[in-house]
This record gives sequence, structure tokens and C-alpha cells, in this order.
Amino acid sequence: MKKTRNIIFLRDVFLLSLTAFGGPQAHLGLFLDVLVKKRGYLSENELIELLALCQVLPGPTSTQTLTAIGYMKGGPNLAYLTLIIWALPAVAIMTSAGLFISYWGEIGGSMGFIKFILPIAVGFVAYAAIRISSKVVQSNFGGALMVLSAIVSYFVNNPWVFPILIVLGGLATAWKYKQHPVEEKEKLNFRWGNLFLFFFIVIMAAILGAYTKSRFILLFENFYRNGTIIFGGGQVLIPYLYTEFVEFKHYLSSSEFLTGWGFAQAVPGPVFSFSSFIGTLSLREYGIGGEVLGAFLAAAGIFLPGTFMIFFAIGVWDQLKKYRIIRASLEGINAAASGMVIAAAISLFDPIPVNVLNVGIIVTTYGLLSFTKIPAPYIVIGGIVLGIIF
Repeated sequence: MKKTRNIIFLRDVFLLSLTAFGGPQAHLGLFLDVLVKKRGYLSENELIELLALCQVLPGPTSTQTLTAIGYMKGGPNLAYLTLIIWALPAVAIMTSAGLFISYWGEIGGSMGFIKFILPIAVGFVAYAAIRISSKVVQSNFGGALMVLSAIVSYFVNNPWVFPILIVLGGLATAWKYKQHPVEEKEKLNFRWGNLFLFFFIVIMAAILGAYTKSRFILLFENFYRNGTIIFGGGQVLIPYLYTEFVEFKHYLSSSEFLTGWGFAQAVPGPVFSFSSFIGTLSLREYGIGGEVLGAFLAAAGIFLPGTFMIFFAIGVWDQLKKYRIIRASLEGINAAASGMVIAAAISLFDPIPVNVLNVGIIVTTYGLLSFTKIPAPYIVIGGIVLGIIF
């Protein structure tokens, strides 16, 4: 009976992976409809609390939420199957997109059909930046942190600046813990195994990468490291990955990066699947086998840290959220992350020719996302169709 219930749960997860467009906010609505109202796997309050926990932790919010539900229902084995089934369709699509861009470039194919995708992608990032900042900035102090984070992120082109800003942002508001109500606390009872695994992998990947200089190991380490420090969902991926793989390592061009991000908006499932597109193009000189392996390593690297962290935290969340200093630090963490997304929107606009058409497309994309209910995939498909026609 339990096995049958688990199979039904995994089937629901698979259907969600094919229909969940729009990022974590849109995913939450589908999770409520399918997992809470239709199936009754958990209550609405339990889902919202899980979502809050996942927003505290680094990693992909909706992926962690689903994985946590799988963990609650069937332990680690069901949780890992949940992760694979949820992420696999999006990862496969984005890997295919990366292979297509690589092949098309090798044969000298014209990329004119994506010319409208580039400003559309900037419009998506600008929309995400304004939407995130309007939700998470709760005070003038938080606004100042956001602006400072945006300035530093824009002018310091080094991937290590992002974790430093996240930590400093959290410390900058942790002192405001007295503004939060005191709650009765219980003794924390951590299960250290998953946290040990979390740190063991990042340390071993760094050591092996430095010793062997293998591009494959280094690629996994790059994505795993980014997966450990990204708070706030898929949009916050942009500044990290753009700085790391376009400006710092030069594995992709700006236009390739923007094309992939535009495609990612039209794909259901986790936005973190964008990593597999970058992994594919990062190893293009190793042939199709290397590209596919690069996509797998990138996806594994970006998804695993958040999975280990949710396994570690889910058992103590009820106690952990009662600590005022943790609740207070979230304001600074979110403000710093918002600043990074704003800087990313500006950075991504830099390589695009400034003309009336491109600016108009960016503004139109932002307007469609803000004031209409047109799904993001339709906007991307419309951009591709216009690119083909014109």
C-alpha cells in the first residue's frame, strides 16, 4: 500500500515537472492545487512552512520544497527519486538547447532567429529584480544594503564577491534580532550526517580540481560551490553564473548566456536547470559526450547542496525558526541577493546594442510580465517567431 502511494506521488511529481512554468512563485500555486487540495499529502500550513524553510536555505526553493515532501513521505530514497523526476525533464530540454546552440555555431548557422530573445531575457531579469526587491526590502536600511550590494556586484567581477555579500548582508541585520518576538525554544537535535556530506563534497571537489586540473571536476566544483551560496531562487542564479562563466572563465559569450536564459523561461520545472545549458557549452571542445557529461555535472553540482541542506534542516526547522537572530538575518540576506539581481540586469544589458528596438523589447517584456497574464513561455516563443520572420 505504501509503495503504491509513493508511486502515485512520483507520478504527480512527474506531471508537475511537465506543467510547472513560471518559477517558485507560480510553482507554489500548483503545489497547493495538486499536493494539498487534490492529494492531501500535507496541509496548506505545512506547505507554506516548508517553503519558508527552503527560502532560509541556499538552493532552489521549489525543488527543495518538493524534495522535502518526498523525504517526509518516504525518507531519503523517495526524496532522491523526487529530485530526479522533478528536475530531469527540464535538464534534458536545456541540455538539448545547449547541444543545438553548440552544433549550430560549429556549422556557421545564423543566430539571427534569437536576436529578439536577448532583450527579452534582459526584460525577464529586470522584472525579477524589481519584483524581488519590492517584496524583500522591508526598511530604509534594507534598501541601502540592496543598493550597496548592487554597486559592488556590478563593479567587482569576481565570483567570490557574492558569498561575501550574502554573509555580510546577514550580519548587517542580525543585530536587529531584538525587534522580533521571543519564542520558547527547545534543544536542537541535529542529524549531522547530511551536513558532513555537504561539506565533504565541496572540500573534496576543490582539492581534486586543484590537484588534477580536470575541467570536468572543476566544472562540478564550480556549480556545487554556487549551489551552496545561492539564496532566493532561480533569478539569483544570474549574477553568479554570468560572472563565473562569462566574465571570469569565458566559457560562454554574453549572447549565448542570454539565449539560454531566455530558453529557460519557456521550460517547465526548476529554473536551476539553466545550469545544464551552461555545463553543455562549457565543455563543447570535448565533443558531444563531454557536453552531455558537462550538463550532468552542472545539474548535479547545482542541485545537490540544497538537497543535503534540506535533509539536514527539516528535522530541526520547528526549533530553528524560533531563534530571533536567524529571522533577523534574513532581511540582510534577501536585500543583498536583490542587489545582485539588479546588478545582473544592468550587466546583461551592457553587451546588447542600445537602440530603440532593443529598449522597446525590454520595456514591452517587462510590461507584459507586470500587467498581463501572458505566460512567460509564450513571450519567448513569440520572440523566436519574430526573429525567424524578420
